[in-house]
Amino acid sequence: MAMASIARRKATAVFSSSSKHPFKYSWTAGSRGFASGSEENDVVVIGGGPGGYVAAIKAAQLGLKTTCIEKRGALGGTCLNVGCIPSKALLHSSHMYHEAKHSFASHGVKLGSVEVDVPAMMAQKDKAVGNLTKGIEGLLKKNKVNYVKGYGKFLSPSEISVDTIEGGNTVVKGKNIIIATGSDVKGLPGITIDEERIVSSTGALALKEVPKKLIVIGAGYIGLEMGSVWGRLGSEVTVVEFAPDIVPTMDGEIRKQFQRSLEKQKMKFMLKTKVVSVDTTGNGVKLTLEPAAGGDQTTLEADVVLVSAGRIPFTAGLQLDKIGVETDKAGRILVNQRFATNVPGVYAIGDVIPGPMLAHKAEEDGVACVEYIAGKEGHVDYDLVPGVCYTHPEVASVGRTEEQLKTLGVDYRVGKFPFLANSRAKAIDDAEGLVKILADKETDRILGVHIMSPNAGELIHEAVLALQYGASSEDIARTCHAHPTMSEALKEAAMATYDKAIHI
Repeated sequence: MAMASIARRKATAVFSSSSKHPFKYSWTAGSRGFASGSEENDVVVIGGGPGGYVAAIKAAQLGLKTTCIEKRGALGGTCLNVGCIPSKALLHSSHMYHEAKHSFASHGVKLGSVEVDVPAMMAQKDKAVGNLTKGIEGLLKKNKVNYVKGYGKFLSPSEISVDTIEGGNTVVKGKNIIIATGSDVKGLPGITIDEERIVSSTGALALKEVPKKLIVIGAGYIGLEMGSVWGRLGSEVTVVEFAPDIVPTMDGEIRKQFQRSLEKQKMKFMLKTKVVSVDTTGNGVKLTLEPAAGGDQTTLEADVVLVSAGRIPFTAGLQLDKIGVETDKAGRILVNQRFATNVPGVYAIGDVIPGPMLAHKAEEDGVACVEYIAGKEGHVDYDLVPGVCYTHPEVASVGRTEEQLKTLGVDYRVGKFPFLANSRAKAIDDAEGLVKILADKETDRILGVHIMSPNAGELIHEAVLALQYGASSEDIARTCHAHPTMSEALKEAAMATYDKAIHI
């Protein structure tokens, strides 16, 4: 496979060395074993989310005395408590209901009636969250990480004052402080979130009943996922988006097919539409809308409105200004390639710094940051962080989109394979979607992979590994894949990229 070695050797502008960490910044020189002011840690992590707790565990594994401070009193951050995990629990439960109602009969499984039990669904979600948060606390204990429950703020670059959840206060000292406080919901001007009729993603995960009509403001990953949950359970869902497209970061061809799929599931879209005002004086919620480019106003009513306009870095109360930590206009903490801020001994990772606001990116940041602190080499390539929208079908991607390659002026080849031609997908009667591979025209090096299918979030990681090691499409095409599996579609798409697919 000569092409593979050529692909690995050739450095192109598509993936430059700066992608290891593209945000450069020059700088100059409770009740669970609370740390006292006289006890200095090697590492103190503020925040117990995916980035924070992973950084704390890794630091301890490298032999560093470590303390993790978490204000919530439950580890896992937004992701585990009110984000990734509870949303996936509800996505799975609602999908099971939808399948029982609409698909079981065609598989020979007949039911007298199928009903939604929202309290039971929420209880299952809460059980999953509770077990996982306790599991992380067990991991901290196992790795001898000191865990302080409370709200931390800087007294100096090496001292953190913690208001504990029990009502007391303690000071935690550290040679190195890592800020891992994550992000918060981004609000919209003139819209007050009450988590009852106007909800954020947090409120959407805890509705007590299925709303008859649900309006989602924002057609990003979170909005589409939560819209899918309640749409499957019976809500009439309308998505209002200011931009001309849903999920603008998605490959254009995949995005169009994805939107058609959601529309077939009765999700309605109002694109290029601006929310002018919100009226909650009646029993429901009334939105006044107008075209993004201006024009006649219209109204839209719903029982619940979900505001899903993105997220912003959460640094409130940290007293960053007291120690001089610099941020950009978006409130993100500026760091160099070693995750160091402009203040010596203070680092930042995850959603509070530039880059994808994703839990798995924060975890990688945490490991790399601690490795640098320990005198080792860390590495995170933000070009190779996979993104997944956990609807049905799922959409997963890694690397460049076709639009990005055109903008960069890169000559490329495209290989595609539909799941309608995949035997496993046809056997389980779930064959919507495709695999799309983009590869360098000269070297065959894979530049991007985009998958829309059931379990696309699992299938994408073969592609992530391929891009990480500079593989060619021929490398994947000549790798034996078990039959019958959904992953054979990736192999066939790779075959179509450098030569021809077999089964189409």
